[in-house]
This record gives sequence, structure tokens and C-alpha cells, in this order.
Amino acid sequence: MTDMTVWTYDWVPNGPRGHVRDLRLRWALIEAGLPFTIRTVAFADRDQPDHLARQPFGQVPCLTDGAITLFESGACLLHLAEKSEVLMPRDLQGRAETLQWLIAGLNSVEMVTVPWWFIGLKTPPENPMEGWMQSRLSRLAATLSDRDWLAAGRFTVADILMADVLRIPQKRGQLDAHHALQAYVARALDRPAFQTALTDQLAHFAAADQARAQG
Repeated sequence: MTDMTVWTYDWVPNGPRGHVRDLRLRWALIEAGLPFTIRTVAFADRDQPDHLARQPFGQVPCLTDGAITLFESGACLLHLAEKSEVLMPRDLQGRAETLQWLIAGLNSVEMVTVPWWFIGLKTPPENPMEGWMQSRLSRLAATLSDRDWLAAGRFTVADILMADVLRIPQKRGQLDAHHALQAYVARALDRPAFQTALTDQLAHFAAADQARAQG
């Protein structure tokens, strides 16, 4: 099997460390036991033609699998799910449930939590996104009130996406009223593959700090 390559930045400021979305790909690849390597694009060069050819918005991650190159973390996760039954069941019902919940994580949850977070960085007296986000979190909590995982009765790539989406709201106390979501995120983040992926990403950027200091 050809090793896959995950592209990320060589360095980022302290704030986003641990949340750069190559973490999602690292986590999925480790869960599935698929070999991969990490390659980097210089943060300062993210708008240069070589990187824009891989990722037209100048972001990360990108995934290279042989002759195939993909961008967007959701697309990359779906590609990986097709390569491993660990990440997505092969029966039609299980596959459909996994696909719908991964897309729900991107379209119904993250598209609310990200603007909520950005607005919150400016510390407004009231965040206009909060009511909308709490409505989405309440509906998700209701789904998870009687199950451990979102799809097919087991952990799937949909949980990698959704749990990662929920990490910042969790850190900022937005899951405090949703005990099912708190327990769900705790289960997901307790998995050894997540812990390894997080440790590796943090180590990657720490090494960049050291290289900058020495250079």
C-alpha cells in the first residue's frame, strides 16, 4: 500500500495549535492503522502558487494518495473512510449513517460553531450566533442521549469530525448544559489515536519553534 501524505503548515501561532485540521486526518489514519507521512508548506508561503495548486484557498490540510490529491478535511476524511472499514462500515445502512453524520458535522454544526467562535474573539456583549449554536447543540445532544456514537452503533469517521468540531465549544463552556455531548466528546478524546494525533501535532509545531530559534 502506498503511504499517504498529509500536508500541513510548517508553523502556526500558539492559538490554533492543537486545532489545525490536519489533526483530523492524523486521527483517522492512526485509528485505521494506515501508514502516512507529514509534509509541510511554509506558513508564510500559503498563498504561493505551489500550495494554491493543492489547496486553492491556501489552507490546510491536503491529502496526497498516490496520484490523487484532495483538499478540505471532510473530503479527505471521506476518502480515508473508503479505504478502511475501521472508519466506515461497508453495509449500505451503516455507510449511509456515517456519511450523513459526517456531513452534518460540517454543515449543521461547524458552520455555526466557527462563526460563533470568531465573533467571540472580539468579546461582544452578546454573541448573535449563540442562540443558533445552542439550538444545534441541543438537537445533537438529544440524538446522543441514548447512544455512544453517531452512526452504525460504533465509532466511525463521523465521530472524528464531530468530536473535533465540538472541542472549542467544549473548552469555552458551551457544552455545560448538554451532558450527553460532554460525555460524547470525553469518550472520543480519550481514544489513544486522538491522544497520539494531538501529541504529534503539538510536537510538530514545537519543533518548528526550536528550528526558528536556532535559525
